[in-house]
Amino acid sequence: MARDYSGSPKHHHLESRRKRLTWILGVSGLCILSYILGAWQNTKAPTGPSEVPSRIDCGVGSSTAASGDTKSSFSSAPVLDFQSHHTVDINQTDGIRKLPPCDMSLSEYTPCQHPQRGRKFDRDMLKYRERHCPTKEELLLCLIPAPPKYKTPFKWPQSRDYAWYDNIPHRELSIEKAVQNWIQVEGDRFRFPGGGTMFPRGADAYIDDINELIPLTKGSIRTAIDTGCGVASWGAYLLKRNILTMSFAPRDTHEAQVQFALERGVPAMIGIMASQRLPYPARAFDMAHCSRCLIPWHQYDGMYLIEVDRVLRPGGYWILSGPPIHWKKYWRGWERSQEDLKGEQDAIENVAKRLCWKKVAEKNDLSIWQKPINHVECVKSRKIYKTPHICKSENPDAGWYRSMETCITPLPEVGSPEEVAGGELEKWPERAFAIPPRISSGSIPGVNVEKFRDDNQVWKERLTHYKRIIPLQQGRYRNIMDMNANLGGFAAALSKYPVWVMNVVPANSDQDTLGVIYERGFIGTYQDWCEAFSTYPRTYDLIHAGGIFSIYQDRCDVTYILLEMDRILRPEGTVIFRDTVEILVKIQSIAKEMRWKSQIMDHESGPFNPEKILVAVKSYWTGEAPQEQH
Repeated sequence: MARDYSGSPKHHHLESRRKRLTWILGVSGLCILSYILGAWQNTKAPTGPSEVPSRIDCGVGSSTAASGDTKSSFSSAPVLDFQSHHTVDINQTDGIRKLPPCDMSLSEYTPCQHPQRGRKFDRDMLKYRERHCPTKEELLLCLIPAPPKYKTPFKWPQSRDYAWYDNIPHRELSIEKAVQNWIQVEGDRFRFPGGGTMFPRGADAYIDDINELIPLTKGSIRTAIDTGCGVASWGAYLLKRNILTMSFAPRDTHEAQVQFALERGVPAMIGIMASQRLPYPARAFDMAHCSRCLIPWHQYDGMYLIEVDRVLRPGGYWILSGPPIHWKKYWRGWERSQEDLKGEQDAIENVAKRLCWKKVAEKNDLSIWQKPINHVECVKSRKIYKTPHICKSENPDAGWYRSMETCITPLPEVGSPEEVAGGELEKWPERAFAIPPRISSGSIPGVNVEKFRDDNQVWKERLTHYKRIIPLQQGRYRNIMDMNANLGGFAAALSKYPVWVMNVVPANSDQDTLGVIYERGFIGTYQDWCEAFSTYPRTYDLIHAGGIFSIYQDRCDVTYILLEMDRILRPEGTVIFRDTVEILVKIQSIAKEMRWKSQIMDHESGPFNPEKILVAVKSYWTGEAPQEQH
């Protein structure tokens, strides 16, 4: 039987459709009205070019193709305009419209290791070659120019063996070190054969010789330090063995050894063993190396070996080749008497013994010592060896403008003679994400295991975001700096890429986390960003600056921090800033004066996060070649 309806089906449907149509029209009307009202409220004309949303063209004036990748990456992100809505007082130089280029004579200017300034200081213990930074009145308010024919460096791994002559126009090393085969000039480029004073067969063969004496390829040795590194071929060839080396050498008046190392894509910085501690924490390196580095290890009560002991991990190795090792074979070539060389070696052996080091090998040109895993026996030996005594200092990690001491840096206490002081580390690569002993022991205030794991997750998400806005996967970047490295999460997230990261912990930071970074198998240094960094101009491809200007905005003029970033950044290099909108707007205005192209973007978590991201690219431009005299 058919079902009965109380009314006409046709009339029922018409009434329903009428109500639906009325509702849709009402909602649409409200939307249109809201849109018109919002548009009317935001029709203020932009007051300057920086307020006009535009696509970023990173290739202005560029002679290279690398900028194309960056341009397309930037274009994929929406432009956020905060200029007219956010203002904040920030410590910066007033009245600058456009920063001029510096004189071409300053193309390789290193502010805190400037040879002319250094000559004013004491030559005793080579103090004149340490950091001596310019006064506020001496700071330069100009942009360091690149050489006239500057080219984008070779990509890694080709850069290990080649560099453009026009980028570092110095032939001195190829002439002075021709016998050692450090560097050769081939047409428009340099070639690095991997030679060295004490490894005429090449760095690779020399490292193989070391590997026969101590295990280099089993993951237990990950971080190394090379004192007096030359062009850092030792560190360059250790990279394929997954060993990351902090190479350093003093600022030369003409040889530019550290500059060559960084141009090759090899970690390095300007530094010297003189009177100040090295800018690294205690227990940082698994291995230390000196190959004819000309450091008087036995002098000043063994102070330089004592400093190596401070930065060496328990169980770490010290490798020495060159004078006085194997002196019976080389004494004539070294133009020193046998008595003199024997006396020097005996003195070094004596200092090592007093430091409780054990000599594990001496074969041909190599001698290797090992630091004890704890100080149980060393403390007992003070009854025999009164000097050096064990330090009473409270902070063994202090490495920023701290004088060296002639006492042994104490290791953390242990429960048994078999226990590794400070905690045993995982082998590489597990070490990168394993809980660092400094965190598991609770020695970093405010940082626990949970926060460490959360930080790793944060950086995993950040890196996923960064890959969408900069060409991380295209080999564009090799030398990377993290100006505020915290726990080293950025370096860890990048560990599978063919890059290396200089992790910087601000010297005046509330938390000293640099020891954690080294325990993870990465390298870094302390730095006060009110001063210049110990490197040559144009040595980094990518700089990450997370929250650094919030730290320094009340401490010094941020214009000079940005000028320092410009100095150490390669032409067409990239900077990622993370900070509040107010600070990023001010940074962007100064960046424009430095010829940088920049764009503010939302946080990776979305537009509601108050922290924003500013991505900037340094424009390609060079200085002018000097006019020839007719």
